[in-house]
Parts: sequence; structure tokens; C-alpha cells
Amino acid sequence: MIKAIIIDDESLARDLVSTYLDSENDIEVIGEYSNGFEGLKAINDLNPDLVFLDVQMPKLTGFELLELLDKSCNIIFTTAYNEYAIKAFEHNAIDYLLKPFSKDRFLTALEKAKERIVNSTDNQDQIEKIKSHNDESEELINRVVIKSRNKIDVIAVDKIKYFEAQDDYVMIYTGEGRYLKQKTMKYFESHLNSNEFCRIHRSYLVKIDQISQLQPYEKDNWVVILKSGESLKVSRNGFKLLKKQLEI
Repeated sequence: MIKAIIIDDESLARDLVSTYLDSENDIEVIGEYSNGFEGLKAINDLNPDLVFLDVQMPKLTGFELLELLDKSCNIIFTTAYNEYAIKAFEHNAIDYLLKPFSKDRFLTALEKAKERIVNSTDNQDQIEKIKSHNDESEELINRVVIKSRNKIDVIAVDKIKYFEAQDDYVMIYTGEGRYLKQKTMKYFESHLNSNEFCRIHRSYLVKIDQISQLQPYEKDNWVVILKSGESLKVSRNGFKLLKKQLEI
């Protein structure tokens, strides 16, 4: 018996998948979840064989859930309109269902998933490729999700003061605290609005409206003073970029 869960914020979409599965005697739906947080916990706790995962969800998107997932599982993605998401799935051979989907299309995807499950195919490589493909997109982000131990934080971009590079991680500083994320500075630099953030140094990416002062520091060196009182070094190239953005 194949254990399946459904994660979608739309009740009609969950009902449709559940109805299509009613005639499948070898599949048992062990849970339905209306948001990514509950779905993520269910995947880690219940260890399902198959997950039907919506891409566009308000609290935690399908892609954000992938970032936080502790284990590999067979996933059939569902999406309404995200063109880039579709390209990512097609490019990396993970099946997806474009809403609204017919039962025939659903069954085609289901048969592929069953074959992977029976053959014990590991999908982790495909999932990693989708995550990488998504990282290379040019879509701007408005929040960052971070998992630390058993806690998930969703940080709005407008709450962030600055980013600091730390090897393969980035430390994110807000007024409420700091958070470590396994991403690169290049990722954040390309996914944040360049009118709001500036790469002032190879180690720092700062929110422009958090800057209080730009001060000289030793010979030909500068620092920015944030409204919070913190000071950050500015490289020569960072100084040029900052002058241009501040129009000084």
C-alpha cells in the first residue's frame, strides 16, 4: 500500500486529488494539509511514499518547503500559473500537474510516481536540481524561510537590516535577531531589489534605508553607520555603488 499526503491551500484542489485517488486500491491518503508548515511536519513525521504538493501557497510555498525538507520523497507538484516553475520541472524530470488538470493527466503522473516507488528510485538528485534551477531565476523574493532545530522562521525582506557572508552560509540581521541561512551572497544579491539593497563589501549586503551615515575610516576607506548604531566596512567598489544609489 502506497501512503500519500496532499498539501494544498485550496480545499477544492485537495478534494479533486482525493477524489481521483478514490479508485486507486493501492494508495491510502494518510493526511491532507492546507499549508506548507503542517505539510512539512507531516512529511517528516509520517514518512509518506508520495506527496501531492502545491507550488503557490501563502504561508510556505512548495519551493520553500523543499528548502526545509529533511528527507527525500516522491513528489508530484501542482501549480496554477508559475511559468518558471513549469520550466524547472520539465528541465529536471519531476512530474507536475498544471491546474486545472484532467483525470487522465493525473493518472499519467500517478503511474510515473508508482513506477518510481516500486523501483525505489531516489528523487533527491532531481529535487536538488529544481532547487538549484529556482535559485538561478531572476524572481525577486519578499521573504526568507529559515529552519533552526524544530523552529521555522519566515522573515520579511523589509525587516532585514543587512546580510553578512559566512563561508557557505549567510547571516541575516534584523531588529529581532540574527538568522543563519545556507545560501550565497550572490543568491541574495540577485534576488533582492537593487534599489533597496546594495553590496557594499564582499562580506556585506545592506538595506539602503537602514543607513544613517557614510563616514571615512582611515586612509581611502569608508564605513556605513546603520540606524541601529552598527558599523560596516565599505570596499572601494561598494563605495562607488553606494554613491550611485545614494546619489551623492
